[in-house]
Amino acid sequence: MATMTPLAPVPAGSALKPVPGDTGLPLIGNTLPMMRDPVTTLRQRYDRFGPVSWTHLFGLKMVQMLGPDANQFVLMNRGDLFSNHQGWSYFIGPFFHRGIMLLDFEEHRWHRRIMQQAFQREALRGYLQRMAPRTEEGLSHWSEGPIKLLPALKQLTLDLATDVFMGRELGDQTDRINRAFIDTVRAGTSLIRFPVPGLGWSKGLRGRRVLERLFMDDIAAKRAAPDSDLFSMLCQARTEDGHEFSDEDVVSHMIFLMMAAHDTTTITLCTLLYHLAREPQWQQRLREESLALGKPWVEHEDLDKLSGIGMAMKEALRLCAPVPSMPRRTVKDVEYDGFYIPAGTFINIAPFFTHSMEEYWPDPERFDPERFSDARREDRVHPYAWVPFGGGAHKCIGLHFAEMQVKSVLHQMLLRFRWAVPDGYEMPLDTRSLPVPADGLPVTLERL
Repeated sequence: MATMTPLAPVPAGSALKPVPGDTGLPLIGNTLPMMRDPVTTLRQRYDRFGPVSWTHLFGLKMVQMLGPDANQFVLMNRGDLFSNHQGWSYFIGPFFHRGIMLLDFEEHRWHRRIMQQAFQREALRGYLQRMAPRTEEGLSHWSEGPIKLLPALKQLTLDLATDVFMGRELGDQTDRINRAFIDTVRAGTSLIRFPVPGLGWSKGLRGRRVLERLFMDDIAAKRAAPDSDLFSMLCQARTEDGHEFSDEDVVSHMIFLMMAAHDTTTITLCTLLYHLAREPQWQQRLREESLALGKPWVEHEDLDKLSGIGMAMKEALRLCAPVPSMPRRTVKDVEYDGFYIPAGTFINIAPFFTHSMEEYWPDPERFDPERFSDARREDRVHPYAWVPFGGGAHKCIGLHFAEMQVKSVLHQMLLRFRWAVPDGYEMPLDTRSLPVPADGLPVTLERL
């Protein structure tokens, strides 16, 4: 076991404590165990050091701030102690440059005010109307028998995102654009963080260029002839005093939002469908809820009626947070829980770990959507115990879109198919980047 050493000396005369921690292995620190099994690794650190500790990760000295109290302290960010930009940019800055999650303070608030227009109620209603027939079309190509859900869902959600967000189809570009998104997402956790041809960092940079061209080629037409898609909304959005996005900012926001709209939704749907396959009684309960709706497609006014799907979705997000960790960097000296964290320190909070803490979630590994029922509401044990969408000023701007998309897709799947996995099957997770089924999630579909 590595020797415990403090993060940094405490200023003279301070009553604060130095953050404890260790270096981990030479050169790579604790990077590999954190990528392979983040929950177990963070549990071991929590039990050994408590909620605050440091180690070496991805070439950085990084402080882990664990648990709901830490989530609240960091995400609320009172006093502007933490920079999103300086935290995320080290990992994904070259690939998601100036996405909304990578902006800070007043600039972030300004961009969010403009972007919010694209996520208002009437805009969401329009997106759902576009989404339903495309979902039906996509699912019509699925056939009975064995299927790997990860690539099938990723294709479906990318098709939905390009239609709803861009107002068009990708056609023969689909595979290339899908590859570009995969490469940009995975590049952020590359161990070799410079562009060696054929390695992850280089692939990510190439993917970013592909995506920039995709959106820049269409931007003039979107400004000239607006439509109801999100791309048009961002091109036309203006504040009351006339401010609008530059072409470059529209492109950056579209790349980030497209990634979030199909990658994170794919992860949520994979987790949800996996557990519904293992728990056929829950699958049938949700099917009966959808049958009772009496409609082949979900409309906006139906969303609140699908309460069972809503609970199951929340439980899926708890069991596998699509964004497992959220890095920041301190821009001022920070005092937390009696510890001293100096300015310029990389820190990280971990929804993936918080959601598995038995201190807050009874039997945390069990799929139990009733946790979120009105009678139980286990998520209310702490306001930041369930944080798949973050919180504070940077809370996910598309959270209502995500819920709408999951309900729309799952409703149609429940009416069309029954699905199962073999007895005893457990979905292996690839947690090297965003968490996805390592085996593609094989299931057997039965058409109803």
